[in-house]
Amino acid sequence: MGMDTLDVARWQFGITTVYHFLMVPLTIGLGVLVAVMHTMWVRTGRPEWLRMTRFWGRIYLINFALGVATGLVQEFQFGLAWSEYSRFVGDVFGSLLALEALLAFFLESTFLGLWIFGWGRIPKKLHLAALWAAVIGSIVSAYFIIAANSWMQHPVGVEVGDDGRPVQVDFGAVLTNNTALAAFSHAIVAALMVAGALLVGIGLWHLRKRKLAERPTTDVDHSVWRKSVRLGGFVSLAAFVLVAVTGDWQGKLMYQQQPLKMSSAEALCETEAPASFSVFAFGKAGSNECDDVHSFTVPYLLSYLAHGDFSTAVPGVNELQEEYAAVYGENYPDDPSFGDRAGRPIDYTPLLAVTYWSFRLMIGMGAVSAGVAAYALWATRKGRVPTSRIGVYGSLLAVAAPFVANATGWIFTEMGRQPFVVYPNPDVPVGEQVYFFTAQAVSPGVSTGEVWTSLIGLTLVYGALAVVELWLITRFVRRGITTGDGAPVPGSPPEGPPDDDVPGGRDSRADDDVLSFAY
Repeated sequence: MGMDTLDVARWQFGITTVYHFLMVPLTIGLGVLVAVMHTMWVRTGRPEWLRMTRFWGRIYLINFALGVATGLVQEFQFGLAWSEYSRFVGDVFGSLLALEALLAFFLESTFLGLWIFGWGRIPKKLHLAALWAAVIGSIVSAYFIIAANSWMQHPVGVEVGDDGRPVQVDFGAVLTNNTALAAFSHAIVAALMVAGALLVGIGLWHLRKRKLAERPTTDVDHSVWRKSVRLGGFVSLAAFVLVAVTGDWQGKLMYQQQPLKMSSAEALCETEAPASFSVFAFGKAGSNECDDVHSFTVPYLLSYLAHGDFSTAVPGVNELQEEYAAVYGENYPDDPSFGDRAGRPIDYTPLLAVTYWSFRLMIGMGAVSAGVAAYALWATRKGRVPTSRIGVYGSLLAVAAPFVANATGWIFTEMGRQPFVVYPNPDVPVGEQVYFFTAQAVSPGVSTGEVWTSLIGLTLVYGALAVVELWLITRFVRRGITTGDGAPVPGSPPEGPPDDDVPGGRDSRADDDVLSFAY
């Protein structure tokens, strides 16, 4: 059977959202690290910190610009393919998205502009403060978006209105949703892993390149790459530990709030006490029947991950499927709002292959990133410079690992809550619960062909943007730390007299310097 409008709309939103989310963690994580580098330069005056700020700042700006361009599409899709969803969640999402746009995004973009064009024009500390304000703005922006998404996972602070839609009665409860707090902390430390991996991979590549060219290990540029590797390695390892801690918190919440998602992630078909953790599973191709899955397991471990002890029972997929069918119905209501799915059976079990393997890819790619960080710190200890082609190029390729971990983590989180787009809160009595089936959320007046057209168009545009971003980043990475482009050497004294009208003075070529930094 071919895909209907709902299927195509889900593919469209999934493709565009995952593509956009590849840029979000790098913007957040690298922004924090660039701000740290800039802070170290202001505090110490050492030229290597300034050169690090300028080089990594270029990568940060490229990614930020492309992230904004791709992020704008997300709001348009609400009106294009998900108008019923927009009507349902509008009373809750309106305030969150307004705050994200009016407060966080404008804070971020305004102060980022001051940072880009403020070099040599405003006092150093105010210039640094502008960068920190932009970075904090991006983090606050992420919180509002995650709070909105977490409300879909665990609706709080609302009551069911006369028309059946949720009415917000407690904005504070929405902002302090425990699901949002867990997801936000997990996303921020995961973003630091992404940035750390980038510093490690590119830094090792440049160190090896300089070593093979027999360049001195005592100059500023060598210090730039070595400090980048060491900073990225320590950040990656620390972030991996925090990712594990916050992930455990988030996983335990999911077992309370969305047990079917987590049992599907473990291919746990029948209720077990104690429950075993699945290390590897395989099943009948194309089947979504849990009984077709065969697993290799570690005894007792799943009970601990779910409940913090080694004996508590964990419900299985088959039992939960029956429970959900008894509470929310075995079939979709025979209502036109459900389109072709009206009256058809509801499968409350997410796609087992997707939830199971996306969960493992998330964990596995995070572990790969941590392993590379440990290698980088070991290989650069006591002033050493690694020359192993496998180690260095492997680290460069492993830059992709935390990106994959972030993307698959979101795929697991979003696809694991199906068939609900707004998942019922188990802490609320059934008659008072707010929930919304994905089948209801799609726009009724949009045809499958129209969504296909927008999907193909957006995919082509996003593909072109991906080529542009990769080309720009590769260009700057290969270029490395340079003194060309008509710009003065970072940290060098000006050749001419300072401009007394500008706080702190500036080089007579500062305009060229600003343009070089921005572009």
